Amino acid sequence: MQTNPEIPTDEFYRIKRLPPYVFAEVNKLKAQLRADGQDIIDFGFGNPDLPTPQHVINKLVETVQKPRVTGYSASRGIKGLRQACSRYYERRFDVRLDPEDQVIATLGSKEGFANLAQAITAPGDVIYAPDPSYPLHAYGFVIAGAKIQGIPAITADEYLAGVKAALEIAEKPPMAIVVCFPSNPTGMTAERAFYDEIVAIVKAHDIILLSDLAYSEIYFGEAPPSIFEFIDPEEIMAIETISLSKTYSMAGWRMGFAVGNRRLIAALTRVKSYLDYGAFTPIQVAACAALDGPQECVEEAREIYRKRRDVLVESFARAGWDVPPPDASMFAWAPLPPKFANLGSVEFSKLLMKEAGVAVSPGVGFGENGEGYVRMALVENEQRIRQAARNLKSLMQSDAVAAE
Repeated sequence: MQTNPEIPTDEFYRIKRLPPYVFAEVNKLKAQLRADGQDIIDFGFGNPDLPTPQHVINKLVETVQKPRVTGYSASRGIKGLRQACSRYYERRFDVRLDPEDQVIATLGSKEGFANLAQAITAPGDVIYAPDPSYPLHAYGFVIAGAKIQGIPAITADEYLAGVKAALEIAEKPPMAIVVCFPSNPTGMTAERAFYDEIVAIVKAHDIILLSDLAYSEIYFGEAPPSIFEFIDPEEIMAIETISLSKTYSMAGWRMGFAVGNRRLIAALTRVKSYLDYGAFTPIQVAACAALDGPQECVEEAREIYRKRRDVLVESFARAGWDVPPPDASMFAWAPLPPKFANLGSVEFSKLLMKEAGVAVSPGVGFGENGEGYVRMALVENEQRIRQAARNLKSLMQSDAVAAE
């Protein structure tokens, strides 16, 4: 998602449809400060710092040494991997999926969502998407030619109410509705009643339902459900993306899935067949080991994120910044401290980095309704989190103001 703002690209049609990349300015400052020797405690990028489980690495090493595994792979994923994903859904959600035509392996959930947008979107289609949300939920469809109607979504209840209100005044229903709980960036979850209602809505209006479940295993209360616990994937047009990136600390491995309605999976499969040959086969085999192997590593990672969340909330509160504890995900979503609320999320993020050596993501980068907030990724250890709180306390007690 990083771009160089100094290189003109506005002459290209699809680039014109994208807003300026709001994280670029903050990232540029971070690079400058680090080049000057400043230690930056980085909560800005959701890049897991935990190690990939050793049994997954061992399987990769074992497989890559075998003959005939370094050529082109299967775009939709090797059969064993699709079967492993199907077993995961049955084990975790009690949902049965046919690995032949209801499961496709993707290069992370991000690629799956983006290529699905290309597969199903026609120019002018309207998509309801949460705001704030992961940028691709909106801009994957914008790139494909759709029109996005952002629905306020600080909480699931707010999103549901906004969808209902939008439908009441719309000339016609949207082509699709996006849901993402646990949410990136807010860390909020949705009650089961939310899914009952959203499924009823899409059934009543013949709307495609698109669910991003990338944070299915990072939760601190009740385990998040799949949409297919509430509806058969053939009863409505629905698809769900899921990722190994955060569950198994495999972000750079680029391994995820899309599952659900056969027609949607077939459309995604056809588009992908023109664009890629699938993930490197040894990575797919190692992903099978992740899904089918011992799961204590998932529980251990979840507990580490829980402890980091608690340390951040407690230590930042002592420093003078109240951060609501997230229900799930590896992110905390915090309103700007009242002292700095007038700065806006971008200028506050720059000030926090310059004066306290702490990097966060400005909330406006996740949508208009993200203004006034920042997102913090729980990717620094507890010692570094406490150091960030000490730095923050000095800033809170100072007379610092935003730089020019």
